[in-house]
Amino acid sequence: MSRKEIYINSKKIFFITGGILLGLVVLAFIVSMFWTPYDPNLTDAASRFLPPSPAHIMGTDNFGRDVFSRILSASKYTIFISFAGVAIALVIGTLTGLPAGYFGGIGDRTIMLLMNAIMCFPGILLALVAVAVAGPSMFNVVWALGLVFGPTFARVYRTGTMEIKERDYILHARTMGINPVRIMAVHIFPNLLPQILPATVIGLANMTLFESAMSYLGLGVQPPEASFGKMLSDSQAYMARAPWLIIFPALMLVFYILGLYFISEGIRVSNSRGGFSR
Repeated sequence: MSRKEIYINSKKIFFITGGILLGLVVLAFIVSMFWTPYDPNLTDAASRFLPPSPAHIMGTDNFGRDVFSRILSASKYTIFISFAGVAIALVIGTLTGLPAGYFGGIGDRTIMLLMNAIMCFPGILLALVAVAVAGPSMFNVVWALGLVFGPTFARVYRTGTMEIKERDYILHARTMGINPVRIMAVHIFPNLLPQILPATVIGLANMTLFESAMSYLGLGVQPPEASFGKMLSDSQAYMARAPWLIIFPALMLVFYILGLYFISEGIRVSNSRGGFSR
């Protein structure tokens, strides 16, 4: 098998596998916007710990709530938090890393010193402290994750910008007196997308892990709303009695994160095509 065939096959495997895993969670998210078989927060003491059945395909929890309905609802919050957090981090990265890499000098050193100082601390610890200070809520988690991951994207933007700004067409644009903001927006930013896209997909997966950990500790999505991390936390006391309470949210969390990692790897392989096509 030639290197080109290996490249094509590996890319297909990554994208297909990632698409299937991620598609299951996205499908749950879409369905939850229009329909759930039961009210996700409706309690029923007479229906506690029912095993999976045609009436409750994923069983019920310790409050008699339908697990499938709560899985659908949890997917909505997981996807929203990860995408909103990444959007904030991308804005921070764009506004700091892009001009730092383009202009250099003392501004670059100051910005990157601040970014490096933030990255010296464990991200999950900073996020936990920020949410603990601001108060546990979904929106505080979004802002905390965006601020924690912002320096990572700033470094990606800065490194890519420093390489691209030395290319001939950028130097030509600068000699013509084109506004630096236009150069960064029109000529540099689009060429950073091959680096930003896989970093964004990985950021979605990492933010999901952080959000699940924070919800597990009670600092994320607040009851009675459902989240995968909170469902795992609530079910650990009933693992032996009702294993379905931990199996189904854990599977959905794994599907979402693995799906994103597979897609990110597929993008990385696509970006390295030149190495396979020789």
